Amino acid sequence: MVNPAGDDKVGAAVTLGLLAAWALHDAEELATVPGWLRRELPALRERFPSVPEAVWRRAGSVGGREFTVAVGVMAAVVASASAAGRRTDGRSAAYQTALNAFGLHGLVHLAQAGLVRGYTPGSVTSPLVVVPFTLWARHRLRRAGVLRPTRPRDLVRGVGLAGAAVVVSHVVARRLTGATGATGATSARPR
Repeated sequence: MVNPAGDDKVGAAVTLGLLAAWALHDAEELATVPGWLRRELPALRERFPSVPEAVWRRAGSVGGREFTVAVGVMAAVVASASAAGRRTDGRSAAYQTALNAFGLHGLVHLAQAGLVRGYTPGSVTSPLVVVPFTLWARHRLRRAGVLRPTRPRDLVRGVGLAGAAVVVSHVVARRLTGATGATGATSARPR
């Protein structure tokens, strides 16, 4: 559908591009998270003593297999949002919420890297892929006249939904892989 201003409709690069950009970003995370956590967890514990020990135990208990399955679960979430965007020519609230959450999550990665004053998984592709893609896609949606107004509460909702999706993906991954809980051990626990 063409908007009243006469611009072209939103294309697959905008809608399905979310899944492609996410896949590039998560490829970085798949390649780096388990090893990075094993190496950096002791220093992070020491540097940030106010973080509850349960958080460190949970982070240390995430094995490579669990993380890979969790990424697969998240892929299904992002693919669904991208497909909804494609079906609705970018109008889908689910797609636009996922797009906003993706961009904000890229900013979180950059903040994490700033906080630790160094590399954190996801911090390379965030400024190169995540944030630019999000800004570009939002621009294209705006130009097509389908971008929904983004209020602060929409951003909070998007980040909250993204956080919930991460938690659910890890819960599902733990069940599928038979990984133990935060008090149990897995192969990725730092030695």
